[in-house]
Amino acid sequence: MPRLDPLPRLASLILALFLALTLPALAQPEQEAPDFAAWDKLAGQAEQILESGSANDARLQAIRVEVVKWRDRLKNAQNLNAPRIATVKDQIAALGPVPPEGEAEPPEIAARRKELAEQLSTLQAPGLQAVEAHGRADGIVAQIDQTVRARQTFALIRKTPTPLNPANWAPAMAEAAHVGGQVYAETRSRWDRAAGSSDFAERLTVFAGLLLAALLLLSRGRRWVDSLPSRLSARASDRSRAALVFGVSLGQIAIPLAGLILFASALVFSGLFGEWGLPLVMSLAGAGVSFFAGLWLARRLFPAPDTALAPPLPMEDERRAKARWRATLLAAALALHQLFARSVLPLSGFHSQNDSDTVPQRLSEASAGVWHLLLVLFGAFCLLRLSNVLRGMRRFEPADAPDYRIRVVSFLAMIGRPVAVAAPVLVAVGYVTAGNALLWSTIMTLALVGLLIIVQDFIADLYALAKGGDQSAREGLTPVLIGFALIVLSLPVFALIWGARVSDLAEAWTRAQQGFAFGGVRLSPMAILTFVIVFALGYFLTNFVQGALRSSILPKTRLDPGGQNAVLSMIGYVGVALAAVFAVTSAGIDLTSLAFVAGALSVGIGFGMQQVVSNFVSGIILLVERPIAVGDWIEVGGQQGTVRRMAVRATQIETFDRTQVIVPNSNLITQPVTNWTRGSLAGRIIVPITVGVATDSRLVAELLREIAEDQPTVLVNPAPAVLLRSITASGQSFELRAVLSDINGGVSVVSEINHQILERFAAAGIVLPGSVRGAQDVFLHRPEETAATPPTPVQQDAESPDGDGGPGPSGQDAGPAKDDPARR
Repeated sequence: MPRLDPLPRLASLILALFLALTLPALAQPEQEAPDFAAWDKLAGQAEQILESGSANDARLQAIRVEVVKWRDRLKNAQNLNAPRIATVKDQIAALGPVPPEGEAEPPEIAARRKELAEQLSTLQAPGLQAVEAHGRADGIVAQIDQTVRARQTFALIRKTPTPLNPANWAPAMAEAAHVGGQVYAETRSRWDRAAGSSDFAERLTVFAGLLLAALLLLSRGRRWVDSLPSRLSARASDRSRAALVFGVSLGQIAIPLAGLILFASALVFSGLFGEWGLPLVMSLAGAGVSFFAGLWLARRLFPAPDTALAPPLPMEDERRAKARWRATLLAAALALHQLFARSVLPLSGFHSQNDSDTVPQRLSEASAGVWHLLLVLFGAFCLLRLSNVLRGMRRFEPADAPDYRIRVVSFLAMIGRPVAVAAPVLVAVGYVTAGNALLWSTIMTLALVGLLIIVQDFIADLYALAKGGDQSAREGLTPVLIGFALIVLSLPVFALIWGARVSDLAEAWTRAQQGFAFGGVRLSPMAILTFVIVFALGYFLTNFVQGALRSSILPKTRLDPGGQNAVLSMIGYVGVALAAVFAVTSAGIDLTSLAFVAGALSVGIGFGMQQVVSNFVSGIILLVERPIAVGDWIEVGGQQGTVRRMAVRATQIETFDRTQVIVPNSNLITQPVTNWTRGSLAGRIIVPITVGVATDSRLVAELLREIAEDQPTVLVNPAPAVLLRSITASGQSFELRAVLSDINGGVSVVSEINHQILERFAAAGIVLPGSVRGAQDVFLHRPEETAATPPTPVQQDAESPDGDGGPGPSGQDAGPAKDDPARR
């Protein structure tokens, strides 16, 4: 079989996907109307419960789940009979407009119109009922959320007995001892019962095996995985070291956490723990994640010098070591909070009023405040010490390009200092829940920011690895965009840290899917995503077509490079415009409501962007008429140079001193433009010469003519001309005029002519400047006449750095050969 070219297949695939996104969605199968009676019953019960206020948060959450299911069902039911409704509306429209009041229409048409109107009402009834029911469900969900938030706020700001009261210290010790005693008594009684069972030996063997595996992972495995990144860093290549070490370093979390999970599984499998011990055992997993993840973050953010890791935050080694140790202590404080909060201690922070997996009898609020104060003091001390180290990083910020991660970390460190002081104060005065929520949420926010920094560096390392180990690619646009996307995706996590519920995020997403109104146009995330995808595909397809024309079709035509660029530019503008139209259509954005606003704004925009529009229209005219092209040597508005680039707004000209001049396209249309090389490269040079009065004029003319004819680029037809322009007391004024086949080499020609004049005049006995022979001096290029005569474009170019680099001669004038009056 013949091998297919991949380019046509790729183009076909892109075109098929582009058309698939732009075509309207296929008709959905007919839906059944929901059971509105069942919905009314559920809605009535939910409203009664909300009015009574007797349901707890768990009951309200269960009701909310059911109402949300009904709301989604009712949302879909709003489009019931949509195809049939559209057909009936078209039939009614086909009957023509309703006659004005007082005028009658034929009985057949009137009867048919009435019949269709009744059908339309019948078809629209379920959808309208679904719209009304959807609004009721939406209101119930909003009321439940408002009730739960009010309860959460009340629990957060509720004041409890102060832990500073010495009367609460002894009960706190006694209640903690009571919980510990209950756990011990439960374990002892279960051990006694299990020891007499027939499968005791088998269960003990499995328990011992799980416990041994857990201890090995927590000791040997953790030590081995801690040293593995350093060993791999020494053996890995420079291009893959960073990405490989990051992937292996994740074992510093996975291996110890696996050991901790095996340890908890062994305790659960033993059957020694019941309602008193199981909540603490189940809390081990959360505490282990907090500690081992925090330890990993501390080592990655503040690596030791012997680990060969690139520090993501700039600071001295001594300060980095302090930050690493204090971050480890902070992770230990968070782990202790995770171990005892919610399971034993109430008032532990956000949503603590809804804790369910707890011991049968938790500590009282007064006793819990005492223990919370100790944990908060430890965590606040670690946060304060770490913030003191991090807040000094601003002095490491580069002056030329600000490092935003340094600014963010410094800002969080600046916030962490007052938080470390305020949280213990809140707990001490009795606002235990608020103090816990403030402190531990701040710590987790700092940890999440550190994780984002590490992941961004990992993505940059992967991108550099994909680019063949080019470390400069780490600062490219793609890693930056991916890092920005990670920040956006982490926003829900930040919301959860600061007290948001999963249902709150789901409700926010539902609201976002419904879209928001802007100037009468409703936009939704899916509509925006569809617009971006379709426009990106259209833009890519346009570039593909331009590339195919540029490489395969246009070079085979008779168009010059300027004409080819004009064709490609027009195709690009048309393609982008069509992509925008298809994108708007595919997204379902109705812009008719913006017509009035656009009309009003067009007047102001017309005045404000008058010059921009003028330049754009002028650019289109230049691309179509092409009076100038890329590579032409032009002069406009006192600026002259070579056209390097033409766009729809402005044209870029490179002058002879290699500076770039941006000329608005309107200037090229409204002002006189001299194009020295358009159509022909031939041009004229004029070299003025002044000699003494006593010099033989015929001899001077003959020498100048011979010098000009000796130049290889001087045309024979028309022949060079030597004119005696004037005779004054100071000397005879001559002009040597010659036409060159390529005016771009005029600088070199004029320079060579001047050299020949010096050599041949000296050989012919014509006195040179500075020498005296007889009564008359010979003047070449008299200063007073040169100063009196304004320099031409060619004279300006004579002082270019490379002499022969700029187009045009270095004489006194240049222009097309056909304009030379000396040929007469």
